[in-house]
Amino acid sequence: MPLAKWQRKSDNQTMKTYHPSRAPCPIARAARVLGDRWVLLILRDAFLGAERFEEFVERLGINRAALTSRLAILQEAGLMVRDPREGKRARYVLTEKARSLVPLYTEMAGWSAEHLFAPGEEPPIWPALPQHA
Repeated sequence: MPLAKWQRKSDNQTMKTYHPSRAPCPIARAARVLGDRWVLLILRDAFLGAERFEEFVERLGINRAALTSRLAILQEAGLMVRDPREGKRARYVLTEKARSLVPLYTEMAGWSAEHLFAPGEEPPIWPALPQHA
């Protein structure tokens, strides 16, 4: 089964949907959810305090359809909840399951700072994030 299934939403839009992995490899299962650039960045911004749809659009420069589908994936995977479930002005709140990813993000930021920045280029400091809020 592919990382995400593409469905036609309309003639000019596509939308990703989430299908849990049944792979025996734990990395493959994690990649099903976390293997998307936008998902990683949405979670990053949520860890840094973003909660509202418009905040994610503004911070990430993501188009609305892509954000809508990724937020749905994060909800279906149990990493975020929408509060309230229906209506406008909802907040997208990280679950404990998502918060348990903080050490992974910290390690990823450290690895990137060490290996992906040119000599003399100063990487930004990844904030020390609390495990639980």
